Amino acid sequence: MKLPARIAAPVTALALAGLTATGCAPQTSDTGARTDDKSGTLRVWLFQEVNNKPKEQVVEEAVASFRAEHKEADVKVEYIPVDTRAQRIKAAFNDPGSAPDLIEYGNTDTAGYVKDGGLADITEEFGAWAEAKDADPTARESVTVDGKVYGAPFFVGVRALYYRTDVFEELGIRPPKTQAELVSTAKKVRKARPGLYGLAVGGAYTYGAMPFLWANGGELATESGGTYKAAVNSPQALEGIEAYTSLFGDDNCPAAKCASMGGNATVTAFASGKAAMAIGGDFSHAAVEAGKVKGRYAVVPLPGVTAGSIAPAFAGGNNIGVLKSSSHRTLAVDLMKSLAGKETQGKLFDAMGFLPTYTDVRARAATKEPFVKPFIDTLAAETKFVPASPGWGQIDASLVLPTMFQEIVSGKKDAATAADDAAKKMDAAFASAG
Repeated sequence: MKLPARIAAPVTALALAGLTATGCAPQTSDTGARTDDKSGTLRVWLFQEVNNKPKEQVVEEAVASFRAEHKEADVKVEYIPVDTRAQRIKAAFNDPGSAPDLIEYGNTDTAGYVKDGGLADITEEFGAWAEAKDADPTARESVTVDGKVYGAPFFVGVRALYYRTDVFEELGIRPPKTQAELVSTAKKVRKARPGLYGLAVGGAYTYGAMPFLWANGGELATESGGTYKAAVNSPQALEGIEAYTSLFGDDNCPAAKCASMGGNATVTAFASGKAAMAIGGDFSHAAVEAGKVKGRYAVVPLPGVTAGSIAPAFAGGNNIGVLKSSSHRTLAVDLMKSLAGKETQGKLFDAMGFLPTYTDVRARAATKEPFVKPFIDTLAAETKFVPASPGWGQIDASLVLPTMFQEIVSGKKDAATAADDAAKKMDAAFASAG
């Protein structure tokens, strides 16, 4: 959750979501607040970034604006380490007396935190908030469980295709327009330049793999009446899985080296000059700029199956939520709006590179920084989100999908068998989550 090294903030959020779900706080009925004080001190937990000063400055400006409108209220902001947040937030849910009023949380945490009884239902306030109507649909989905809203989107992150302009020019090739061309281009580069990975891929890079599955019409799971059932073994999903796993081999990215790589490792391979292409996020830009390929790369949307289409990307990011136990609900909601509102999101983009969740604010950001255009185009095309089930945390923490990919690329199982086995594990997780 950092900018220069914030190579996969959403992935970090996912890992922590897994920690939360597998060690869930018991849902209780007595954590709800019994008062709604209009004065006093609000406590806020936000995530500590590697370079936190710019974030602190933007947050302080938002807090100052809030204080100007609420003379009887004060705000205390604490920046907590990302790697211990799951435990701290779980403890806060169990101990309302020491809990903050607002928290920043990974957007894949929503369903688990709602099941834990920790987040306040703010559907009514969100619906009446004028700015909320401009939040993009996937961002809204990330704060919604069973039709109810449990926070405000804070920023979003998506991935696109980074490629080496110098390598492509030397070989006389153009950025791929289809998924099939992406695969063939990767192998063409590897054949011509054996010292490079054509496209850096990772067996543990779930959110680099998912666009292949989604572009072929597959889904992670289907939902009916609030119940989720795994769909990774459907014919459409299998097409995408096979397309992705075909990239592991000596003709692109050797399985012995690439099967264990995650998103950070694939972007690092590109930034260090070891790969001609990589699937990286808007949040990877600073890391690539700091690498050996600075000035010799460009970014385009990851292509879909048909020419000119864009593969659906996972919309990661973070949200701001009010705790159910807050005794300052009205004030907390107002502070949430200040922290997650358009003005603050615009400033956070300028300061940290966090991509706004509002379509109009994103459009303005694109005019300032051209590098974000491929990511905004990806967001405008279609994005996907993880199943809104507390079971997703268990699936992610148990490495169900990385295990599936690694079993396939190692030759231990064929794609159909590995996908069937993964689906069984996913269904068990969905069932146990209730």
